[in-house]
Amino acid sequence: MDLLNLIGDYLVPFLIILSILVFIHEMGHYLAARWCGVKIDAFSIGFGPELFGWYDKRGTRWKVSALPLGGYVKMFGDADVTSRPASNVSGGKEDTTGNWAGGVERPLTPEERAVSFHHKRLGQRTFIVAAGPLANFLFAGVLLAGFFIFVGQPTTPPEIGQVLEGSPAEAADLRPGDRILTVNGAAVERFEQIQRQVQLNLEQPLELVVLRDGREVELVAYPEIVDLEDNFGNVHRMARLGIAASGTEYVRYGPVEALWRAGEETLSLTTATLKALGQIVTGVRSTDELGGPVRIAEMSGHMAMAGLVSVVWFMAVLSVNLGLINLFPVPMLDGGHLLFYAIEAVRGRPLGEKAQEIGFRIGLALVLMLFVFVTWNDLVRIEFFSMLQG
Repeated sequence: MDLLNLIGDYLVPFLIILSILVFIHEMGHYLAARWCGVKIDAFSIGFGPELFGWYDKRGTRWKVSALPLGGYVKMFGDADVTSRPASNVSGGKEDTTGNWAGGVERPLTPEERAVSFHHKRLGQRTFIVAAGPLANFLFAGVLLAGFFIFVGQPTTPPEIGQVLEGSPAEAADLRPGDRILTVNGAAVERFEQIQRQVQLNLEQPLELVVLRDGREVELVAYPEIVDLEDNFGNVHRMARLGIAASGTEYVRYGPVEALWRAGEETLSLTTATLKALGQIVTGVRSTDELGGPVRIAEMSGHMAMAGLVSVVWFMAVLSVNLGLINLFPVPMLDGGHLLFYAIEAVRGRPLGEKAQEIGFRIGLALVLMLFVFVTWNDLVRIEFFSMLQG
């Protein structure tokens, strides 16, 4: 594959998808801040030197920056893009490198304190910080709701169409025509819910209640663990029961029910992601399943080739993940700021500047370590180093 094809097929879709999700996230912060009367100095898609930008009538610098792996909203009173507080302010404006120029540092005036983020009430600051991840969850819900209205929710009745020979399902006496009612006590309405329960429980036994010939039958199945390679070349540790659905259909809903179903799906995606991360932390799943920018770019390209429907679904899933990751209690991320605010609520006063500085340094180190780790995973998976040796 030549460089132009690589850029067109993978890099461009990746940048478009990521930029949209970053814009949604930062717009959540921006709108919440404006609602609370905070002055916005800069709204950037990307980090580093500015590629292009403009000022609006409120003095906000809207810009696109060179490193497209994120973005930020810089509010009045922030010392830098990590939103650390500044006790003084310069009279200048942000230049194209993200630095401040043209002013002399001085104490904030009462008017400036009124529009400074760090001088807002604790509840307002909490709302502004939480609004970014919340915007990602809402965006995912809106995308899924639109998908369910115009295309339909892909759904399959929880009825077994086929049982593989020699599979755990056959050993558990599951039969074609059985309708699965509950899995580990949880009611199921769609075959996808059975698949999700099997994958999330891995080696755990599954207690099933099935409807067979008009009566309920209780069974216990023990899924087998296999390593499967997906269409993108990624190897995943999966649990397999050995049953196939009777068929798939797309069910379209009205606006109200579509929103409700989208909320359920968003919550389900969030829960599944948290459980999978917990399994990685405890060693049940391999850390090789973690991917970074290269894997996201690869998947973005494949989804773009598959069509608009696949792109919409992929963006919804990615938006949920982006919102969830930003809620992790790591300084530098939104969750780290929320953790500081929770401590402030308990103590009755903010953490000292020194403690916050140490926290931000630790958070930056953790974020960089994770970025390096997942990127290393990506490069090993695509055999980048072998290609270099060749």
